[in-house]
Amino acid sequence: MNLNNFNSLIELFFYQSERQNPKSIFLEWLNPNNKKIFTWEETTLNIFKLSKILKETVKDGDRCLLVSENRPEWFISDLAIMLANAITVPAYTTYTEDDYKYLIEDSEPSIVIVSNNEMLNKLKKTINEKDFIKKVITFEKIEKAHNDLNEDDKNRYLDFNSIIKNDLSEKDKIKNLNLKRTSPACIIYTSGTGGNPKGVILSHGGILNNLVGACEIMKPLIDTRPIFLTWLPLSHSYEHTVQFAQIAVGAKVFYAEKIEKLLDNISEAKPTIMTAVPRFYQNLHNKISINMRKQTGLKAKLIKATIELGKKELLKQKMNIFEKLLNSLVNVLVRKKIKKQFGGNLRAFISGGGALDKEIGEFLNAIGLPTLQGYGLTETSPVVSCNPIHKIKVETVGPPFKGNEVKIAEDGEILVKGENVML
Repeated sequence: MNLNNFNSLIELFFYQSERQNPKSIFLEWLNPNNKKIFTWEETTLNIFKLSKILKETVKDGDRCLLVSENRPEWFISDLAIMLANAITVPAYTTYTEDDYKYLIEDSEPSIVIVSNNEMLNKLKKTINEKDFIKKVITFEKIEKAHNDLNEDDKNRYLDFNSIIKNDLSEKDKIKNLNLKRTSPACIIYTSGTGGNPKGVILSHGGILNNLVGACEIMKPLIDTRPIFLTWLPLSHSYEHTVQFAQIAVGAKVFYAEKIEKLLDNISEAKPTIMTAVPRFYQNLHNKISINMRKQTGLKAKLIKATIELGKKELLKQKMNIFEKLLNSLVNVLVRKKIKKQFGGNLRAFISGGGALDKEIGEFLNAIGLPTLQGYGLTETSPVVSCNPIHKIKVETVGPPFKGNEVKIAEDGEILVKGENVML
């Protein structure tokens, strides 16, 4: 598969969908109160069904605001918006009413897609004020907020679950061939050094270009169908692009229930690869360190040897025969048990969104949790560089992705050139 041959992200999805087992589970939400499971076939059909409804309202290039926690419907909506030749505007669920008002007034979406009553309550005042919002689609049935609307407004509201129950004819299964690599895929709002957030327009080609480097990083980590656990907000450019990397490698995707349940979700999902931000690794380091400090006697000595020898191996320092034997022993007695706590299949953590502390990076790699640090920003779709698994240097962000041209200006500013740079 040559990612440079695709014109759009939706084209990539259909290419991969046609090569997967249609009955194989693709998306699963680990929420016991609202379990959602979609096969590749169901995901594809639901994208067609939702896109058909969107096309009745949107014109080419219209914006669609998407406000939801991570769940399979988020993915389906994002792809359906693209198929309808519209542009996704993702927004964090943690925004205030005023934040949403700013985003809506700035992007002027013709459709708002929202997950639940809590989210809608923060949006409905602005929705009611704006005539350019033609439809509101909710993932869950909205009762309380819906009852506050007059009869005319109620006609603006559609229920996602009702939409996916609709029949679909063959003529509705139209793949969008109008999209080009230069076509906008999404507008992600990011706060700068001051003032209101600015909308960053990322293209289909920019994200596809990013996937070339991402797939190169993942290739040595994958020998069977990979499993991802998604928990970073999909409204963040990092996780937003990761979902297309998941398509590119034909992964199974789990969505975490909530941050408080993350470690339980990791044990259940048994991910192959996990992406996270430095704060997650800081908390993980603290938790593991506290448990390790509680150990005494032989266990404490084995843990000490695990860390010391793991760092030696990471830094490619020479070990004598005794150290090599001891390192092999702690692989079985310590590192294997730590990996088991993370499902047993974890091949790598990938860190982005901020600088990873060198000591934390060394510690995690030493105890058997390979952690690859990368660098990027929203404006570059978003990854610029990343450490490969065979050459981890935790104090660096690794070599640039293919398709990226990177240099350091005389004043120290990082300059990036490539298709991945925002429109």
